[in-house]
Amino acid sequence: MQSLHVNGYDMAYLDVGEANSRPPLVCVHGSLSDFRIWGCVLGPLSRQHRLICVSLRHFFPEQWDGVGDTYSISQHVDDVIAFIEKLDTGPIDLMGHSRGGHICFRVAQKRPDLLRRLILAEPGGELDASLDPDYAGGPSPLLARFTASAEKIAAGDVDGGLAVFVDTLEGPGTWPRLPAIVKQNLRDNAYTLIGQVRDNRPPFSKADAESIKMPTLFILGSRTKGLLPKVLHALAAHVPYSKTVIIERTTHPMFEQAPQKYSEIVLDFLAG
Repeated sequence: MQSLHVNGYDMAYLDVGEANSRPPLVCVHGSLSDFRIWGCVLGPLSRQHRLICVSLRHFFPEQWDGVGDTYSISQHVDDVIAFIEKLDTGPIDLMGHSRGGHICFRVAQKRPDLLRRLILAEPGGELDASLDPDYAGGPSPLLARFTASAEKIAAGDVDGGLAVFVDTLEGPGTWPRLPAIVKQNLRDNAYTLIGQVRDNRPPFSKADAESIKMPTLFILGSRTKGLLPKVLHALAAHVPYSKTVIIERTTHPMFEQAPQKYSEIVLDFLAG
């Protein structure tokens, strides 16, 4: 583990693989996770690329208590931008999963000069009326579930709150079936959910999607349910230079469930 001091914060990261003529691949994790989430694909991807996996502000290895206003989408976007600038390698390839996909999308909007290619694995977020004909405004039902989860965590019922979060994404009864190491990684980042429910992240718009000009790969698990597939397909339909790949028999953590297939898809895209 190494760290870079960006925007007044020591951002921890893993740097794996040999530097070569290819741009490094910077990987951004999603909610309740950290740089360890990419462990299943580090081997296959690092044989051809230098992988730099970051832990965002307030995630493991930091043990945050959920207090303060320095956790937000905008803060994390600014941190990733500053991190890439400090790497000073020229344009990089950027990959994000879930909430990390949302962050990477906003980095691509804000600083396209820093990126060569963009990979979004089920990016998290909501759609506005320009992308969703059923948009009715008001609070997101998903946010209500995450808020209930955060309230349990803040009250000290960490496992109860995490069960609500995981079951919201993967279906009822998922939490008890998770391996012990996955549960522990979620516990290590549980208090970040208190910050996340205050994110106030803007919904995706058609204009947002049309502004992404670099080659972009969307990756979807065939069995993912809920809002995530809808968001992905809506964005992919309007990002000009995009392609979508579906990994069969997987859900939201598709790179953990099918690491070899996921790695093949990513390597093929980066080589194109």
